[in-house]
Amino acid sequence: MPQYVALLRKDPHSDFGVEFPDFPGCVTAGSSLDEARRMAEEALAFHVEGLLEDADALPEPRSIDDLMADPGNREAVAFLVEIPQEPPRRVRVNVTLPESALRRIDELARAHGLSRSSFLARAAMESIARGA
Repeated sequence: MPQYVALLRKDPHSDFGVEFPDFPGCVTAGSSLDEARRMAEEALAFHVEGLLEDADALPEPRSIDDLMADPGNREAVAFLVEIPQEPPRRVRVNVTLPESALRRIDELARAHGLSRSSFLARAAMESIARGA
């Protein structure tokens, strides 16, 4: 499976942030480098799963050289994340949410280029990773 470039950034008073330039809206964070790397793998897997679920094509991975040529990326640390060969088995579930919460979830999912399922799965995994 292809590998995609993740860009790691750190501001003095924040967690380590990770973004995937080939997947706008696919972002995550971690309080340590190891956590940020693990969260990056999960975020990319969930994002790709959502794209495949929606029958969207995956973009061609850009090279590290191409991405690092952008002056906005020069302060970031680039690393590669591989998409798992077999996507995780998906299970349909039925949940009950307040209508206002569902509207907000849909708004945020759209704003980040995600399906509702991908957004909820990502939010759940981030909460699990934080131990909350």
